[in-house]
Amino acid sequence: MAGEYTYKEIMSQPDAWQTALTDFSASLAQLDKLELESYDEILFTGCGSTYYLAMAAATLFREQGIAARGLPASEIWLYPASAYRADKSTLLVAVSRSGTTTETIRAVERFKANAKGDVLTFSCYPESTLAQLGTVNLVFPSGQEQSIAQTRAFSVLYLATIALAKHYLHQDISSASLSEAGRRLLQVYAPLAKRVGANAQLERFYFLGSGPRYGLACEVSLKMKEMTLSHSEPFHFLEFRHGPQSMVDDNTLMIGLISEENEASERAVLNEMKARGAQILALANQNADVSLDSSVDASLRNVLYLPVLQLMAFERSLSKGLNPDKPHNLTAVVVLDS
Repeated sequence: MAGEYTYKEIMSQPDAWQTALTDFSASLAQLDKLELESYDEILFTGCGSTYYLAMAAATLFREQGIAARGLPASEIWLYPASAYRADKSTLLVAVSRSGTTTETIRAVERFKANAKGDVLTFSCYPESTLAQLGTVNLVFPSGQEQSIAQTRAFSVLYLATIALAKHYLHQDISSASLSEAGRRLLQVYAPLAKRVGANAQLERFYFLGSGPRYGLACEVSLKMKEMTLSHSEPFHFLEFRHGPQSMVDDNTLMIGLISEENEASERAVLNEMKARGAQILALANQNADVSLDSSVDASLRNVLYLPVLQLMAFERSLSKGLNPDKPHNLTAVVVLDS
């Protein structure tokens, strides 16, 4: 059946989160070898989906007062002089579902050759190349996937970076209420995802998110592009007024990943675009088209923005007669010849 793997991977995420956090807790003795507080900066990297993960993770770390950045692995590989400073002690956190993506492996190898600092890797396959390269290598098998477009792997690996931030700050993390909220979201909003996904009138999708949710907006926009071959772009909320709003019409869907701290400003953007003819889909903790309705802290809650939007892309793919398991022109891993 078309999309069989993708559907299972989306729907199984809450269970995978519990397993991933258990695996993370079992790895704390390894992590303590790194002395996280000793680094001047943490540099997150990945490719494609995991680059967007790196962006989201770095922003979350900065919110907690920890110096961090997110860069594509190709930049660290090919442009090391601009990727990190020679006078700074840097921890490189390299993230890859497969652990075999060429750019990520080359980035780690060049970083190590330049003797820039320690390397922490996050991946889903213990025998992969990347899982052998780090000073510390953490593996999360619950993120393993058979489909090409990342869904479960992304949320599992992203959750691992949130757990890393919590560990850095000496805060405990519990998965029970998070997984419960994820199950509820998938059950309650599956009909909405199907209805929106099957809406043939929609031609353009704009995903808005700010702070750590911008990286997530990039990722769910990528899922829409990969699975459905639709026009899809991410933006910071208020940036959408500066030019992109010229594209809005009644065939546009604006999807907003709304925060609690800046809810009024972010909802105002959606309301303005609705007045210009766009259809609106708002996600927020309360009083939204998709209400997360979770009491977990904001950093953990961010992962809850993902499942319903992944499911929406899945449903649109099916409605267009495509196979979300095998997106056009894509392979599960990008491996370069040199």
